[in-house]
Amino acid sequence: MKNALKFFIDGEWVDPAVPATIDVVDPAIEEAFATISAGSAADVDRAVAAARRAFPSYSRTTPAERLELIKRILVIYERRFEEFAQVMCREVGTPIRDARATQAFLGPAHLKKLIEVLESYEFEHLAGTTMVVREPIGVCGLITPWNVPINQIVTKVGPALAAGCTMVLKPSEVAPLNAVLFAEVLEEAGVPRGVFNLVNGDGPNVGAAISAHPDIDMVSFTGSTRAGIAIAKAAADTVKRVAQELGGKSANILLDDADFEAAVAKGVRSCFSNSGQACSSPTRMLVPEGRLAEVRAIARATALQVRVGSPQRDDVDMGPVVNKAQYEKIQEMIASGIEEGAELLVGGLGRPEGLERGHYVQPTIFAGVRSDMRIAREEIFGPVLSVMTYRDEDEAVEIANSTIYGLAGYVQSGSVDHARSVARRIRAGRVHINYPDMDRLAPFGGYKQSGNGRENGKYGLEEFTELKALIGYGAE
Repeated sequence: MKNALKFFIDGEWVDPAVPATIDVVDPAIEEAFATISAGSAADVDRAVAAARRAFPSYSRTTPAERLELIKRILVIYERRFEEFAQVMCREVGTPIRDARATQAFLGPAHLKKLIEVLESYEFEHLAGTTMVVREPIGVCGLITPWNVPINQIVTKVGPALAAGCTMVLKPSEVAPLNAVLFAEVLEEAGVPRGVFNLVNGDGPNVGAAISAHPDIDMVSFTGSTRAGIAIAKAAADTVKRVAQELGGKSANILLDDADFEAAVAKGVRSCFSNSGQACSSPTRMLVPEGRLAEVRAIARATALQVRVGSPQRDDVDMGPVVNKAQYEKIQEMIASGIEEGAELLVGGLGRPEGLERGHYVQPTIFAGVRSDMRIAREEIFGPVLSVMTYRDEDEAVEIANSTIYGLAGYVQSGSVDHARSVARRIRAGRVHINYPDMDRLAPFGGYKQSGNGRENGKYGLEEFTELKALIGYGAE
């Protein structure tokens, strides 16, 4: 990739202020396959200055002009679709089938919905004699994760562009190459100089500099709750807006009138999707006490059907987790489940049989999990499912709401009305009823320590705006 060692600042591909590099490692073979430059505070300063210079003119562009820009971005992205899929197959370890169907697909999927929103969105309206206006918030710092990387890049960069903001993006150094591709797409689409800037690097150097920068008006971050807390503290001195999508420990409540054969199997597969590396994964399956034996059998049979192997193969369901640190963390959490007395139904420690290298984790299911166990409380971010039992629906809701997180929830029932009534009681930003199709206009974000702010649809657009009241504007 020709631009991997450069940053995109003020409309040009430039070298870092201080030469330093980071290897990008293929988790399937544990070998570096690319190298990026590691940025510093000096690179952030340069990028922020470019964004600040570009803001006055870009913020005054019309919604129609910004709409046409986003349409051009979509066309170019779709032309380079296979490049995105191949890159994320290598850097994330996503099986190539899913890299196309999910990872690469999500970029244009969100752009299309953003276009739909922007075509009808009203940035101002008259309320009595006051004109209420939504204006771009300013220069934005965007810090994105490695697990579904282009998804989070597009759900930040897209709305920021649509709102009239300028920005500096720091993608994860673990999976940065899709961001370089996207920067090339934006360059070709004709994004004005300085509006979009890309600085690669790690959190302590680039992320911290973005968070504390006095000329950045807003930080939008997706990642761990631990990192989110550090970002919020760094941002506090400049009283900038901080929007965060953080960790999760989502409960999947199977009500007694659900179709258990389908509900359990779908819940297991959803938990193992992307090797379990999704903040909204249904990692706690809550089932009636009297149905546990049935659930155990279905869950175990489903897990044994999951094919783990090289992400380059079309017949693989699950690839490796993203790196050694993630692999070791997951192993430690599996060990804690065993030590604390949970029943290991399937999977366990070590790689799957026949895989001698690569960060592969066995699809793992525990039963007999209690709320005080680490595997029920902590985000594992791997293919590990905890099956828990409840006596009645009140206890199911209590267990679902008993974590520090509140990102997502799931409810399965043979009655939609029954599912709706339980879903309303779950303290989470998004609750999925009977495994619905994804709604990309629906707000995405969490309660409690899962963060604040929302992404997707008009809600994601509005995160990048300020409200202004022009009082007396409509007076005769």
